Amino acid sequence: MKKAVFLLCLTAFIFSTVLAADFPTKPITYVICFDPGGESDITARIQQPYLEKILGVSIVITYKAGGGGATGWSELVNRATPDGYSIYGTNLPHIILQPIQGGVPYKTEQIENIYFFQTTPCTLVVPIDSPIKTFEDFVKFASGKKSVLIGGSGQPSANSFATLRFAKVAKLNLTYVPFTGTGTAVPALLGGNVDALMTYSTVSVQYKDKLRTIAIATEQRVPFLPDVPTFREFGYDVVEKAFRGVAVPPGTPSEIKRILEAAFAEVNKNPEVRAKMEELGFVMEDYNEEQAKELVARLIPYYKELWDETQKMGK
Repeated sequence: MKKAVFLLCLTAFIFSTVLAADFPTKPITYVICFDPGGESDITARIQQPYLEKILGVSIVITYKAGGGGATGWSELVNRATPDGYSIYGTNLPHIILQPIQGGVPYKTEQIENIYFFQTTPCTLVVPIDSPIKTFEDFVKFASGKKSVLIGGSGQPSANSFATLRFAKVAKLNLTYVPFTGTGTAVPALLGGNVDALMTYSTVSVQYKDKLRTIAIATEQRVPFLPDVPTFREFGYDVVEKAFRGVAVPPGTPSEIKRILEAAFAEVNKNPEVRAKMEELGFVMEDYNEEQAKELVARLIPYYKELWDETQKMGK
């Protein structure tokens, strides 16, 4: 019996080693779990030609949108072949929050992130022609009001939790209004349907001629928005952002994961890639598989606490 188990393990090891030695030999499908045009898609499009040069095969970008990413991540965990030829974009806090909420056929721990390569910090914005010119103006505007409407993308999301955190530490009555994305949130703000947006740094950069960014939820100011102060500069401990990375199906051989991990690391360190990403408002990050696993483990209790707090507030 022991000999049979040993031979089985040896055969599996030899097979995975041979597979990795030949990997890749055909196009790799890069699945984006959202609609085209979003931050995940933009990132993949920038990475695509560099990955192709490093790996020597075509990178085919496809889309599996639905359920805030849950449709694609369910496929990743339950149906995708673990051979390295299907990789999936992933997002935090989405892959943590969805299982906490329930109703999705995957667990956070089942998603094998091999790299997190960028983040988009949350930003507080108002229309460019708003009488609110500064963060201090906003606090004065919101103080004492029964409710101030803050729009954002999705709920629960980094935007909704940043709003929750800000309302709590600043003792303001802020009501979060979720939108399906930037495409509906920005027009709602410009149309006067909400008082401000808790959005992402990419929106602050893309709509800088229409929106004024009055605070950013980072530890320090970012180079592409040098004049925008952090919440912490005003004494409010609000640090919140969305992470984006890439994952492989469970059971993918470690040798193949190392090849893909190294490819994304090389792309992320490319000066041209970094310049393009930062110009669009992304903050570059470098978390390999082990570091990504540690990051997710650290964030699970954090988001669980925020989710529980959100539920209490809703009662």
